[in-house]
Amino acid sequence: MIIGGASMNPEVEEFFSRIKFPFTIGYGMTECAPLISYAPWDQFIPTSTGKILDIMEVRIDSEDPYHRVGEIQVRGENVMAGYFKNEEATKEVFTEDGWLRTGDLGTIDPKGNIYIRGRCKSMILGVSGQNIFPEEIEAKLNNLPFILESLVTERNKKLVALVYPDYEALDSLGLNKEESLQAIMDENRKNLNKIVASYE
Repeated sequence: MIIGGASMNPEVEEFFSRIKFPFTIGYGMTECAPLISYAPWDQFIPTSTGKILDIMEVRIDSEDPYHRVGEIQVRGENVMAGYFKNEEATKEVFTEDGWLRTGDLGTIDPKGNIYIRGRCKSMILGVSGQNIFPEEIEAKLNNLPFILESLVTERNKKLVALVYPDYEALDSLGLNKEESLQAIMDENRKNLNKIVASYE
């Protein structure tokens, strides 16, 4: 099974690996027609998005692309020349030296595997300068009981999670009362805070 299009839930990926399910994750975008990285399932490194394609060049806009997160930038024969009749958008998406800005943040390893951490636009800079990736917190939060969806954002220099409860599951157990829901979500908040970094 080949997976792509959105980030994979880490718990699901870990489960697939544990049961030796043959899967791989690819990474790409329409502007790259469409692949950037991929590895066959038997060569896939868990938590990566595969190996950089032979026809692609990838760089990380970071002082240390192996350890410090930066924007993933690409070039190659399958990268678009620009947006049709939209010079302004084309200029915005390419660096001055001709690399396409993906808008994704990540690292690469010495073997050419890409590891995506989040989107440039959604990264939050913590009060002590830490990079906080809301998608990683949301993935953990969405695996807690009775949470259907969540969105992590910053308000007044604090991280806040906006949560949409799984009302169907709550109804089926007779728990859809204001006080029950509040107690469940308070417990979820405590459990989440135990598994994320203190600055998160």
